[in-house]
Amino acid sequence: MSLRLRIAFSSILVGLLVLGLKLVAYWWTGSVALYSDALESVVNVASALAAFLAVWFAAKPADSNHPYGHHKVEYFAAVLVGVMIVLAALSIIRAAWLAYVDPQPVNFSVEGLAVNGLASVVNGVWAFVLIRVGRQHRSLALVADGKHLVTDVVSSFGVLAGVLLVFATGVQALDSLLAGLVALNILWSGWGLVKESVGGLMDEAVSPALQDKIREAISEAGAGALEAHDLRTRSAGHVIFIDFHLVVPGEMTVERAHEICDRVEEGIGRGVPGARTTIHVEPEHKAKHTGIVVL
Repeated sequence: MSLRLRIAFSSILVGLLVLGLKLVAYWWTGSVALYSDALESVVNVASALAAFLAVWFAAKPADSNHPYGHHKVEYFAAVLVGVMIVLAALSIIRAAWLAYVDPQPVNFSVEGLAVNGLASVVNGVWAFVLIRVGRQHRSLALVADGKHLVTDVVSSFGVLAGVLLVFATGVQALDSLLAGLVALNILWSGWGLVKESVGGLMDEAVSPALQDKIREAISEAGAGALEAHDLRTRSAGHVIFIDFHLVVPGEMTVERAHEICDRVEEGIGRGVPGARTTIHVEPEHKAKHTGIVVL
């Protein structure tokens, strides 16, 4: 089992642990704000499961039906997680409204608040692990799961502070208002995740900084060629697909042109791990004089 897959599977176990802790905190206090916090953990478990399945499926090698691999499944998983986040937020809004209309007394429980705080600390540590490993291995599913947990941690500490305020002031309506604020925060997180994932499904180009790094690699490793133009990039999970036209002198042999292409691919691979490069070689009369100048 790869590191990405182990991390994704561990996320499910951590999610179940945090969910159990938050349910205990809600049971001890009866706070609808803590209930909303626990409900978000249900989504965490579901998103962790989706991330695990996405990472597992994305690791499958390319086949005749999917010659470019299965990496894009991570975007579908991220979209699914985003939709689940939005649904959870709507459910929390409903619970907050019902509690506002018919407020119930909140029980002060030091143990309940401590357990909820412990769950938030666990989530925070695991979110750091997910984002770090996800970025190192270019796994959108793991990064999305980690960012979702960061949102959960922020809202959880806000809820804890708010519940303490309810106990200090005796204003029960604050509990419902806090739950509503948590829901709005979750909605924003879900929207951002869906937007980013849809961008990947639409084959958005990589960031300008990464494009500059690719151009630099082509320029430095393409000695013998004249220029490169029509550079195109797209991401699919942890893989980055790159293609461009490489102009060489018309009298150059196929073998020599192939050597240059190999060298350029290696140069790009060193600067952009996970790159899959396709190069179309053209004679010098095809030069556009507007692309990448080879040093």
